[in-house]
Amino acid sequence: MASPRNARSPGWTRPIAQCMAGTKPKASAPGPDLPRPGPEEHLDAHDSQSSNSSMTTRELQEYWRTQKRCWKHVKLLFEIASARIEEGRVSKFVMYQIVVIQTGSFDSNKAILERRYSDFEMLQKKLLKTFREEIEDVVFPKKHLMGNFTPEMISERKLALKEYLGLLYAIRCVRRSREFIDFLTRPELKEAFGCLRAGQYTKALDILVRTVPLQEKLTSHCPVMVVPSLCAMLVCHRDLECPAEAFAAGERALQCLQAREGHRYYAPLLDAMARLAYELGKDFVSLQKRLEENQLRKPAPRGFTLKELTVQEYLY
Repeated sequence: MASPRNARSPGWTRPIAQCMAGTKPKASAPGPDLPRPGPEEHLDAHDSQSSNSSMTTRELQEYWRTQKRCWKHVKLLFEIASARIEEGRVSKFVMYQIVVIQTGSFDSNKAILERRYSDFEMLQKKLLKTFREEIEDVVFPKKHLMGNFTPEMISERKLALKEYLGLLYAIRCVRRSREFIDFLTRPELKEAFGCLRAGQYTKALDILVRTVPLQEKLTSHCPVMVVPSLCAMLVCHRDLECPAEAFAAGERALQCLQAREGHRYYAPLLDAMARLAYELGKDFVSLQKRLEENQLRKPAPRGFTLKELTVQEYLY
């Protein structure tokens, strides 16, 4: 999707009417503004502002509160905290530890991840295919034939990679692109969903708890993108017999799906939440009513359960 170039601060999200309707802003420059639909984003073509007409006053108020939170200015800082030399099967390489921190307040959910130089190199190649003009002034640290493992070279490259990430993040269309978001989250999410498929719920949860906060910060312009990860957390907590934690994760997912009743996760999530609410002695009737109303508006044959949906994510 293309992003208009305007005088707004880089951290501001697109206009709310567009967020509600899933429509594209008018473009004045090439290059996608939002990540293209992929494993972490399922946009339904039938979603539209008309879905608001069936919402109660309370639901509308909660929807507007959620959207206002989307407008909050979010700025991330990138640090290359450390680097270590690893011995691979064929050759050795340097693994860089990246720390991502949200500025403006104390960030208790700072993200820590590791990437190789080849991962950065792959990111650069992907970005050049779509954003060659936008990133023409961004300098990528080149590979050297010799001396890549000296302390001086590693220290120099740490600084260069930190600057590289900061410059990419400063470009609105790039930081919102699927390529950039995938670079920072996809390896961890792919591992987490693989653990979920294997029934390793504790390990999957450990990864999700560390990765989802970063995914939420990177996708504040389009909260629906984090829904599969939140639903995966619900499934893991539920299968580990922690219904309260599962319900809390589901509430976060439902907030992201406000006015997105056509989303493929909406009905399965409501069904799972109604069952959890009944088990916890909460108000399951209202959730069941929302599910029945959704099925009346959009009749469909038996769909997937929430677990059946989540295990299909990040297969490739």
